[in-house]
Amino acid sequence: MIVLNIVISLLVIVLLQFAGMYVFSLMMPYRDMDEVNKGNLAVGIAKGGEFVATAIVLAIAAYTNSSIWHMCLWFAVGYVCLIATYWIFDWITPSVKLSTQLQEGNVAVGTLLAAVYIGIALAVSSIII
Repeated sequence: MIVLNIVISLLVIVLLQFAGMYVFSLMMPYRDMDEVNKGNLAVGIAKGGEFVATAIVLAIAAYTNSSIWHMCLWFAVGYVCLIATYWIFDWITPSVKLSTQLQEGNVAVGTLLAAVYIGIALAVSSIII
């Protein structure tokens, strides 16, 4: 029974991680994986930050909850905070249109956005604990 629980938990974690990445990709006016395939380092760095931030929230949600349903709930709460982070950051920096800068390959913006995602993920994870 323990092995089955581990397998189910792992499956749910993988599905949530990739669902989270898919939702992030829907937010952009460009196809992010096409940009990565073209060698757009800025988009790659931002995508990496999204992946790590999503994994941090998911890891803390999984670690602090024994129920898969509670884990999913807390992941959803943390993930909504990550999504809101992008929109708020874009709103408070009107001179820097994030999606345009990323698509144009601005590595500084990609790096900054990745760091913002990871920082917010760590802060939000402290709420989950």
